[in-house]
Amino acid sequence: MRSSNPVFSRRGFSRDNGGYAGFDAQQAGTATNPYATNPYAVDAQTGMPQAPVRGNAMTMDDVVSRTAMTLGTVVLTAVVAWLALPVDPANINKSYGIAIGAALIAFVLALVQSFKRKPVPALILAYAAFEGVFLGVISSATSTYIGQGVVVQAVLGTMCVFAGVLFAYKMRWIRVTRRFYGFVMAAAMGFMLLMVVNLLFSVFGGGDGLGFRSGGLGILFGVIGIILGACFLALDFKQVEDGVQYGAPREESWLAAFGLTMTLVWIYLEMLRLLSILKGD
Repeated sequence: MRSSNPVFSRRGFSRDNGGYAGFDAQQAGTATNPYATNPYAVDAQTGMPQAPVRGNAMTMDDVVSRTAMTLGTVVLTAVVAWLALPVDPANINKSYGIAIGAALIAFVLALVQSFKRKPVPALILAYAAFEGVFLGVISSATSTYIGQGVVVQAVLGTMCVFAGVLFAYKMRWIRVTRRFYGFVMAAAMGFMLLMVVNLLFSVFGGGDGLGFRSGGLGILFGVIGIILGACFLALDFKQVEDGVQYGAPREESWLAAFGLTMTLVWIYLEMLRLLSILKGD
């Protein structure tokens, strides 16, 4: 399967040649296991191992620990950047330059990992480190020039979205189907295209471009961005669930950490921007 993270080409666990492995088969009453040749795979119908488990299959504990490491790296480097890169009038241009450079490096690292056949932990942690530098400077500037409580509110909002989507997914209020996947992909691509067009207009025309980042339209698109982030989370949860069920190799837990981190960064940035608009004049 492929998940709809901000980097749309990220590889998934349960996959076939066209999208979510097993969707069509499950609708027909059968389940397809993409790891059927994996000695650690489980039967999707009975839940019983297809072969004696020798401890190399991905578990939920693996996903939690790798995600904690990746998010911990983001938080640690963000704190360091907040303290080491001041955003006062004398240093803000330098700090912004470093933050933008870090964001570009993080984006490139994310793309490289997305096109690799296997997860590379060092690459994922490096992405997290540079992403943290970017978030640290942006958060510091927001706290300094918008309001000291905005960053805390954005963090709490991100946590609430995560907890809410997880609860809804566990209760099966959210069902990740092929139709759901296609809708999220189309909406995400349209959203990203509008943001790119707005950026181009703002660069060459000045101001806020088409107005998607401020005022009423900014609030609307901020809410849409957060909703898309919540949809990304549902896809990520499905991805993890399939990986554990189908007996994916333990190394795949790094992909889960990578995807969840990217999604949470997306939600935090959209939350931070939305709150900044609401707090601004």
